[in-house]
Order: sequence, then C-alpha cells, then structure tokens
Amino acid sequence: MANSEYGYVRNFEVNDILPPSNWIVVRIDGRGFSKLCKKYNFDKPNDRRALDLMNAAATEVVRSFVDVVLAYGQSDEYSFVFHESTGLFERRAAKLATSVATAFTAEYCMQWSVFFPDAPLSRPYPTFDGRCVCYPKRRILRDYLSWRQADCHINNLYNTTFWNMVLKGGMSTTEAEQALKGTVSSDKNEILFSRFGINYNSEPEAYRKGTVVYRSYLEDEHQNGSLTAEDIDDKVSNSASKTQMEKERKRKQKAQIINAHPDIIGDTFWTAHPYILASKRGQDYGE
Repeated sequence: MANSEYGYVRNFEVNDILPPSNWIVVRIDGRGFSKLCKKYNFDKPNDRRALDLMNAAATEVVRSFVDVVLAYGQSDEYSFVFHESTGLFERRAAKLATSVATAFTAEYCMQWSVFFPDAPLSRPYPTFDGRCVCYPKRRILRDYLSWRQADCHINNLYNTTFWNMVLKGGMSTTEAEQALKGTVSSDKNEILFSRFGINYNSEPEAYRKGTVVYRSYLEDEHQNGSLTAEDIDDKVSNSASKTQMEKERKRKQKAQIINAHPDIIGDTFWTAHPYILASKRGQDYGE
C-alpha cells in the first residue's frame, strides 16, 4: 500500500493475532436456523438430509484448509480445530473466523440442491457466523470437544422426547415443555421406551454423538499400526524446510477424509488416531 496522508487510519486496526503454540478452534453457528427449519419444513426431531448437508459442507472446508486436523459437528454448528503450529493468515482471528465461516456458508448453499432437490433456496439465504477460541493444551482441547459431544447428547435426548410427545403423543408444545421440566436423562429414556417403544440407545449415532471429520492416512495406519506422536513428528506442519512443508501439504490433500460418529469423550478414538493431535518430538500427547 502506497504511503499517503491518509495512511494513519491503519492505526485504528486492532491487532488480533492469536498466541502461538495454541490449538485454534473456529466454531461456526447457523444464523436464524429455527426460522430456516420452519421455512423448509425440516423433519423433527432430526432431519437426516440437513445433517448430511452440514457434514458435506464441513468435509469440503477440511479439504480446503490443510491445517485443520479435525472437525466436530452437531445440529447447526461445527468446530474446526487448527493445529497448534498453524501460521495460516498469520494466526489473525478475524481472517480465520471469516474465511472458515464464508467457505462453509458457500458450500452449504451450493450443495443445498443435492440434499433438498424439491425445496429450492430463496432469500434470506442460510448464513453462518464464526469465532476463534484458543486452547493451550491438548487436554483442554479434548475437554472442549467432549463438552460439545455431551451437549449433542443432552439436546438430542430432550428433542427426541419432546417431539415424540408432540407428534405421536398428541401433546401441545407447551404441554410437552411443562411435562419435561425438571426431568433427568433416565426420565426421558423411560418416557421414550414406555410410551413410544423407543430405545434411545438404538437411535442413529449421528443424532446421539454428532459427526467427526478427520483425515485418514491409510498407508501409515496399515504399515505402522497405531502411530505415536513421535512417529508422525516429521509429517506434521512443523517441518523445518519449505520442501518438507510442501510435501506434507500434498500428503494431506491426498488423504481420505472420513465422516464418522465415534465417542470422542473416552480415549478409544484418540488412541486409534494419535496422529490427529500429534505435536513436536518429546511432547507428551496427553498434555
């Protein structure tokens, strides 16, 4: 930018560079999605088409941003985890948040007709906002992801019970809301089973657990079994040379992107995929 007498206005820009050595989560949320669900008559309590559309959009975002190591989604939200070493957009919060949110919004709108062929989009179009949060340790990052999955379970159990009481039980929304006030998980499970013959644990995992999107390096997993953080060290984006970094970028682009519905609160998923949160040599995976 050429110097001019007006250049002083740049001093009003806020420095929003996120601290180094922190895992960055960009969380996007749908704006006004209650109205959107009503407008396009989404199925209650879950519309599989809508969830599949969310997952398809998230998959393309993960494909586009190679520094995203994992994404977790439920309902109308998705959390994209950037590796602690990322230098994308110089770690500027506004650039990261807006880039992910706009990329997700574009994919969501472009792929809408694939999942809702009989319901063309019209204004106001779906949009998503985004925010950045930093987590200094893998343990805290995992707690964040556990929180989101626990939230998915709590909300889905409530919604499944609520809408069955309304749609199958003949109750009004106000009556169902009052009846569920003060109930705990066991109460809702009993209502579903005794009144509607529904075993909540048999409901699709996509509804109960949300969706995890991650890269699978099949050649490494088949050849080496369970990789450790040290095994993957030379392959993460901390590579010392530009050649290594470019090689790693291409490797990520070729990796298979998986959509799954595992339990990410326990250790099983993370033990099976230690490379997802791998860091520098000598650092403890569990920290």
